[in-house]
Amino acid sequence: MTQEHPAVLPTLPLLPTMRTARLHAAHDLRLHDETRPLARPGEVLLKVEAVSVCGSDMHYYTEGGIGPAVIRTPMTPGHEFAATVIGGTGEPYGLSDGTLVAVDPAQHCGHCEQCLAGYPNLCPNVRFLGSPGVDGGLAEYISVPPHSLFAVPDTFSPALTALLEPLGVALHALDITRIKPMSGVTVLGAGPIGLMLLQVARICGAAHVRMVEPKAARREAARAMGADSVHEHHSEILELTGGRGEDYVLEATTSPDAPEQAAQIARIGGRITLVGIPDGDTFQMTAANARRKALIIKMSRRMGNVYPRAIELVRSGRVDIAGIATHHYPMEDAARAFSDAHDAKDGFLKAVIYPGGAVPGDDQDHT
Repeated sequence: MTQEHPAVLPTLPLLPTMRTARLHAAHDLRLHDETRPLARPGEVLLKVEAVSVCGSDMHYYTEGGIGPAVIRTPMTPGHEFAATVIGGTGEPYGLSDGTLVAVDPAQHCGHCEQCLAGYPNLCPNVRFLGSPGVDGGLAEYISVPPHSLFAVPDTFSPALTALLEPLGVALHALDITRIKPMSGVTVLGAGPIGLMLLQVARICGAAHVRMVEPKAARREAARAMGADSVHEHHSEILELTGGRGEDYVLEATTSPDAPEQAAQIARIGGRITLVGIPDGDTFQMTAANARRKALIIKMSRRMGNVYPRAIELVRSGRVDIAGIATHHYPMEDAARAFSDAHDAKDGFLKAVIYPGGAVPGDDQDHT
């Protein structure tokens, strides 16, 4: 009588894992260990080096959504990020391993009415990294189409490279504003986008750029970055112009009151560009004032094909945005980075998280 031995099943190799951060709901960011992705066909595998926390990330963090884009399943945020090419996956596209790239988070369809008309930022079919249903860059690895990647000069750090995305937002906003040379500009809000708008508006030929910002520390940042004058209250712009108002007003705040303030300080026939996302997804504007002034009001939506120009603006030194990244965190402190960004105490402008390893430099502010 022979004894049968149970079949021995082969041991499957363990798949490599990575750390990722997921927003489960408002104020609920958690680290997870997940399977590391492979490069999808026609894509490039990246090791994420730095992720800067955006104002729209904060809307997801504080409100659980932006308008109809609501967190329904845990999502990985992060659409401002820098990464390096790995695994030989970039070779077919001229990107060697170790190349530091900026990543355009917007993956447009390319065939809708808006894309074909040259407005890919308005594509209704876009897959936007770091939005509900599409995981973003706050993970150690990600697979991305090659047309979304832009190699940067060797002198660029990962943090600086991550800031190219919000700089692109500022560039697009000025593109649609169409400033006439030697016109006056006022920017409402001296947060990261506002400070970038300040610098790009000057390059576009503004005669002066004034800033309105209620926080003293941010007013100091605006002065340091070259604002011609800095004001605590928007009414000061009317006093300064003798009641005429400003030619162009760029709004870059989260305040539901700021669009109305912009309309109050814009001159007759002036232009307003709304760049910020208001808390609560609503704002009000007095109709009579805007109508009688015949204001031109534009809503700025993300960006178009601006990365090459953003890279050149930084490379040439025509803008200086590195100092906007004020606080730096290792991946294990990602939740604290979001909490600190929410509190935005004096001296805080933007958090940068490093999924790829330790925070570079011994003198960085981790608090």
